[in-house]
Amino acid sequence: MDYRATIVHEPRPRSGNINDQLQWIAISLGLFSKRDKERSNFRLFILLLKAAKNRESLTSDELAAQLKLSRGTVNHHLLKLLQSGIVVHKGRGYALRAESLRYLIEEIEKDIKRTTEDMKTIAKEIDTWLHL
Repeated sequence: MDYRATIVHEPRPRSGNINDQLQWIAISLGLFSKRDKERSNFRLFILLLKAAKNRESLTSDELAAQLKLSRGTVNHHLLKLLQSGIVVHKGRGYALRAESLRYLIEEIEKDIKRTTEDMKTIAKEIDTWLHL
């Protein structure tokens, strides 16, 4: 599957507050946008993170009900999370791609490394063709 991940370099939070740290990870993963005034994508991410603790998947209806959002809004954010490789279909619902936040970050890191290795290989071929 093709992923479209966004990694944002932001200074790490100075506090040890878990909420600040979770927000920093979400910002770093590109989960915030200026259009998302209610931070619904972040709240969806947190709900899926809590479900991962119990190895559960949640349907879009369950997510919408728990977050008090429309199913359309939830589906919009789920699509973004699916495209970024953060969330996967699991049974009839959705779940984080990995069983913990740490493993999720490691999986994203592997994706990035695979992609950059492929890019370097092709760049080397292009450099050869161009006599660089």
